[in-house]
Amino acid sequence: MAKLKAPLLSLGASGKIGNAIVFFPWKGLNAAREYVVPANPKTTPQQTQRGYVTDAVAAVHAAQAAAVTPLIQIDIVAYGQLALIEPTPRTWFNQAVKQFVKQRVDGKYGCIYKGATVTPGNGQIFIQVDPDEDDESLNAVTAGNWHYGTSPTALINTHVATFIAGVPQDTIAGLVNGTKYYIQFRSTAHDDFDGTRSGIYHGTPSA
Repeated sequence: MAKLKAPLLSLGASGKIGNAIVFFPWKGLNAAREYVVPANPKTTPQQTQRGYVTDAVAAVHAAQAAAVTPLIQIDIVAYGQLALIEPTPRTWFNQAVKQFVKQRVDGKYGCIYKGATVTPGNGQIFIQVDPDEDDESLNAVTAGNWHYGTSPTALINTHVATFIAGVPQDTIAGLVNGTKYYIQFRSTAHDDFDGTRSGIYHGTPSA
């Protein structure tokens, strides 16, 4: 596959030329590759993987349509921030799906984190985020930690999460006013959801 660094035949080329070259958008880039006849393999592992992706996409859509604490813009920005620290470019949606699928591949269950509230205060930030657990599990997220720091790639501080009505929510204190902090929730229990992570939220304390 060749990434296009300048317009090639068209500013927004798509589709194929004969059976030679295919033009298409890929993760925000204009790209081209050799045309290949789709094989559409249906081996058991491939069908299983497709099922994981289907369930992950449905979970994100369900979180967006939730009647209570739906997945909103603050969550989209947070998943987008998490996607930015990946080695390859991807959208917030792809990031959420990737995490969900990875959990399934690891023999666990996914979780979409949504409906967050981030409220900065004097030397502190209040944060909460609602875990929307995989319907395939009968369990729930019951424990975890807030990881935070002044860089999204260095969340070096930890605060044990307090759960109220199934939602982790805490005030993280001892912060420096005027400094931007990045915060992420990471589940540690139930074992079904160990390894799930929220997007990376941010806030700036002020007096």
